[in-house]
Amino acid sequence: MTPKPIEFTGAEGNRLAADLWDGRGHPVLLLHGGGQTRRAWDMTARRVADAGMRAVTVDLRGHGESEWVGSGDYSFAAYGADVAALVRQTAERFHAAPSVVGASLGGLSALVAELDHGPLLDSLILVDITPRMDVGGVDRIQGFMGARMEEGFASLEEAAEAIAGYLPNRKRPRSLDGLRKNLRLDADGRYRWHWDPAFMKSERNINFRSRETMEHVLAELPRLHLPVLLVRGMQSELVHEDYVREFVDRAPSASYVDVGGAGHMVAGDRNDVFCEAILDFLTDRKAA
Repeated sequence: MTPKPIEFTGAEGNRLAADLWDGRGHPVLLLHGGGQTRRAWDMTARRVADAGMRAVTVDLRGHGESEWVGSGDYSFAAYGADVAALVRQTAERFHAAPSVVGASLGGLSALVAELDHGPLLDSLILVDITPRMDVGGVDRIQGFMGARMEEGFASLEEAAEAIAGYLPNRKRPRSLDGLRKNLRLDADGRYRWHWDPAFMKSERNINFRSRETMEHVLAELPRLHLPVLLVRGMQSELVHEDYVREFVDRAPSASYVDVGGAGHMVAGDRNDVFCEAILDFLTDRKAA
């Protein structure tokens, strides 16, 4: 199946690039993590579409081919507002409230959208993310993202070496084509991550009031009555088991599954097991 490029409009009128993998059925938005692009979902989106659903993969604001916002606002509040706008446009286009599969940043943005702008969603799948996160894990991820943010890389091979050092347990891909999609080649001939540096550098960067936002989300979880599935990597450096229990205890309709042999990048580490888990959940929703 070949995806069709489509577009949406964010809360500030910002352009959001997306792909539609059209299985003609229930719409499912797939939202990537911080520093990624919609290409991270290609294998999963194909599986979702093959199962008879419409998979829509989206580049979040400032990422991939989506617009870098002039305001420099990359706070969770801004991402939540974008997702709310995205969900409304999806529902209008396909005449049904969509489900969302959100990894890390994408999952938290969907939670903010549902709790602050909703109800909006049919259901929600959170991929290795809860409002309470391991501080050391967050620092490690952001440290890797920021280390070569401005300097970039001389080649794709150099970028691959950096990733291998960060994720030593992940099998290295035979081809660099997937990595190429997550980097942009600038005029100086160097490769840089395919996201706006303001995501981490602006006054309203991703850390702007993030602790207050997550505490707010935690407090509001008892209002989250839609079906929620939390998919956690058993080796996650970000989501501890007690964080999972806290989330499931607070969110009335939440359940969770652990994926063995996977860390924070669950969909990339064990895509086969991950897809089985989410398709079981989504198929149940489609049949309901």
